Amino acid sequence: MAAQSDTPTGELTLRTLAMPADANAAGDIFGGWVMAQMDLACGIRAAERARGRVVTAAVQEMAFAMPVKIGDTLCVYTEIARVGRTSMTLKVETWAQRYLTHVMQKVTEATFVMVALDAEGKPTPVPAPLQT
Repeated sequence: MAAQSDTPTGELTLRTLAMPADANAAGDIFGGWVMAQMDLACGIRAAERARGRVVTAAVQEMAFAMPVKIGDTLCVYTEIARVGRTSMTLKVETWAQRYLTHVMQKVTEATFVMVALDAEGKPTPVPAPLQT
């Protein structure tokens, strides 16, 4: 994992509370739950960009720098790094806002590849970005 930054990179895409059902007996949140939240955030961001259905095609290696605990607010930041013909590569950072504090700590990061699909479930071109 790269050196710790003081602030998240990307757009805040998902915030959720880590609950007891998401934890092991020691109160540490399951890594799979964290990864699922990252996948949800990528799905939101990629579907907005594709203006349609997307699926996860690949996830780059993840390493956890520190645990997420019950009561922490999980904050997932996404940035679209590359748009191909039918796919998008997103950089994802996950931070924990520690329970009842303003302390933010980077938990993990990864690269997700999302593919745009048409109504029949086949890869479809990602449309040009909307002009603002």
